[in-house]
Amino acid sequence: MKKLSQRGNMNQRIDVVLQKFRSRMTSYPPGMCPLVLYRALLQISMNQTCGKCVPCRDGLVEVDRMLLGILNGDATEDTLKRMEEMCRMIARTADCAVGVTAANLILDSLTEFADEYDSHIREHRCIENVSQTVPCITLCPAHVDVPGYISLIHSGDYAGAVKKIREKNPFPTACAMVCEHPCERKCRRTIIDDAINIRGLKKYAVDEAHADEVSLPAKNVSTGKSVAVIGGGPSGLTAAYYLSLMGHHVDIYEEHEQLGGMLRYGIPEYRLPKERLDEDIKAILSLGDIDVKYNTKVGRDISFDEIKVCHDAVYLGLGAQLGNRMPMDGADGKNVIPAADFLQLVANGNAPDLTDKRVVLIGGGNVAMDAARTAVRLNAKTIHVFTRKRDDYTALASEIEGAKEEGVRFRTLLSFLNIELDGDDAVQAVWLQPEIVGEYDEYGFVKTEHSSNYPYRFLCDYLILGVGQRSDVTAFEQAGVPCVRGRICADVTCEVKDMPGVFSGGDCVTGPSTAINAIAAGQVAAFNIDEYLGYHHKIISDVQLPPAAANPCIPTGRAEIEEKDPFERRLNFDHVELSMTYEEAMRESGRCLRCDHYGCGAMIGGRGE
Repeated sequence: MKKLSQRGNMNQRIDVVLQKFRSRMTSYPPGMCPLVLYRALLQISMNQTCGKCVPCRDGLVEVDRMLLGILNGDATEDTLKRMEEMCRMIARTADCAVGVTAANLILDSLTEFADEYDSHIREHRCIENVSQTVPCITLCPAHVDVPGYISLIHSGDYAGAVKKIREKNPFPTACAMVCEHPCERKCRRTIIDDAINIRGLKKYAVDEAHADEVSLPAKNVSTGKSVAVIGGGPSGLTAAYYLSLMGHHVDIYEEHEQLGGMLRYGIPEYRLPKERLDEDIKAILSLGDIDVKYNTKVGRDISFDEIKVCHDAVYLGLGAQLGNRMPMDGADGKNVIPAADFLQLVANGNAPDLTDKRVVLIGGGNVAMDAARTAVRLNAKTIHVFTRKRDDYTALASEIEGAKEEGVRFRTLLSFLNIELDGDDAVQAVWLQPEIVGEYDEYGFVKTEHSSNYPYRFLCDYLILGVGQRSDVTAFEQAGVPCVRGRICADVTCEVKDMPGVFSGGDCVTGPSTAINAIAAGQVAAFNIDEYLGYHHKIISDVQLPPAAANPCIPTGRAEIEEKDPFERRLNFDHVELSMTYEEAMRESGRCLRCDHYGCGAMIGGRGE
């Protein structure tokens, strides 16, 4: 009689191995050849095959052989054609999902990385400039030297850390509070345990050394050139900062009473206290040669042509402060408001009284989460967030979790049908249609379709529409600035099409994005404006980095930023995050592997730049 055996322990050990392998995939560095990655994924599928059907068992091996030939530079156009035909055959005839998905994976790569395949076949190498880079520096849109300032924090030089950040980003404090930290996405520390808490360490640095108390780089001599910056948000102020350092005079035209853009008027106080934002702005303005014209709206108080005549170059950093309304009846009713407009009302001191009101919010982005958590602090009776798809929750996971902790309720798979108004044209209910999930689209997002369940009426007293924002480009369109669908047409150098001397970047070019993307655009624009004016200035930094010590790679827990108790923080707009302790900051900064000096950083001169 055949004896039975327990395999649970073996399966657990395999799961541990797979978890470690998953961390390898998570930390796959930017700049690596994508064909190498696809071959690795193909080989995973080859190891999963049961071996019963020929297309999967033998076909995947043949595809792998051809892909290796392409990587080695031994392939021709005919190889590529045969590999495509082989994959289509496998996807059509394989018995199970292993063969089908593996073949489709390679077919996708043929479309997504056609230029990479072409380079390997024609030039026998990766496309130009493809090389492994320091992940955190590469993935930061402003390319801040992350390992550099973390090493300064570890050595106790907090002012030096702030200076190092400001080489690329003049908003160290604001980004320490609200940045979405894309720099952590591919952190190589993930291979060992978890990504470095980069934002948390930045916050520790600016808590220890306030930005307006840290000295600025030396300015270049005056050039006699004048640049107009329209919009005093993160993008415009970044451009002004670097242009002033280069020796150019800057005039900022700001339509509000204060600078900061959406950092001031779109991000609630509990996330970014405005006195902390002012630390960054004070430091920028302290450079001198920056004149701010407040309450000045282009097209109302001054024309764009007047500004162009008076300056040698112009930068348009308008931001996207206008909230979108949905194209349906009732969208203009009382107590129906876009999320961006709602947040600006609160920021301006005109917060609506939501006491005992039932609030409904449509949308799942970061702005929607800010609006929902703001409604909590305005004493709303209930707050319900509705989205059509789970993919619509694009806010940071920490923001969604924070909202849940504070009492916000979430429901998905509900499409928004219409708004019901009462006799006074005030919202009294919304109509929602239950959905069911379907196939995935070409971008990997799930499609939905109407459920057989009937629509239902959901009572509400206040409706917030978190369905996007747009820029106010009307005056610029009328002045001849090329725009498409409400966005200014500018290239990757921030030059506006067919308008010499006019540059633009940030949300008014890309659509609503993050603060760090706007900052990166301002930085790029400043250096290209400098080139346009006939110069090639460099920003000189006197920060010396500590020597890089080897890291023993001992698995260590990640130090998280702690927050106040949800029942305490929902009562007011006080800042919710607590500072790291000294011990936490030292341990967390000590986890950094210094990829700028070891591994990928050593391949490019030891600095990762």
